[in-house]
Amino acid sequence: MNDTITTGPMMTGGGAPGQEPDIAALLARPAEPDVLDRLHRRLQEAAAGEGLLDVAYTVVDTPVGSLLLAATERGLVRVAYDVEDHDKVLQTLSVRISPRILRAPRRLDLARRELDEYFEGRRTGFDLPLDLSLSSGFRRLVQLHLPEIAYGRTETYKDVATIVGNPKAVRAVGTACATNPLPVVVPCHRVLRTDGSLGGYVGGLQAKTTLLELERAA
Repeated sequence: MNDTITTGPMMTGGGAPGQEPDIAALLARPAEPDVLDRLHRRLQEAAAGEGLLDVAYTVVDTPVGSLLLAATERGLVRVAYDVEDHDKVLQTLSVRISPRILRAPRRLDLARRELDEYFEGRRTGFDLPLDLSLSSGFRRLVQLHLPEIAYGRTETYKDVATIVGNPKAVRAVGTACATNPLPVVVPCHRVLRTDGSLGGYVGGLQAKTTLLELERAA
């Protein structure tokens, strides 16, 4: 079939000469991947250039599965595991931050690079700018403390509660860790139960074990 669209009479979709082209059929044709990539890049550049890109995201493969990374202009705002359902995470971001969300990997280049270095055992801490707008109150207080737990070390939920000034808030510390919007980068995986057992983890216990073993092996 000739891919050239002309303005003269043509036969399309079983129609008769003189009918307009079947636009739906034309749009349904599969596009070449490189064409789609070019169009997407142009869309990213145009959105960023006009200040219309509030949240950029990408998905990266890691030893603990696919992680969704999302960033505002202020910094990394979300890291999400597969089990959290990336589509639901993006929907939540559209409600809580802005509906102007676009897959734009370039903004996440630094985050991707630092995560690669971390999983390769060449990085013990992250130097990324963070946007903590998804956390507030006591949860933010706990999440601000988590990066202070040294690489390869752990604290208990009770330890963290005491350090942040509320020794009786052990359960609330657990909730703050469970709702940490930036797992891995903000290391809630370094917090354990008082008896040394893992406790919960947003990415699942296997992911928590993998992270702790990685840090012990480095």
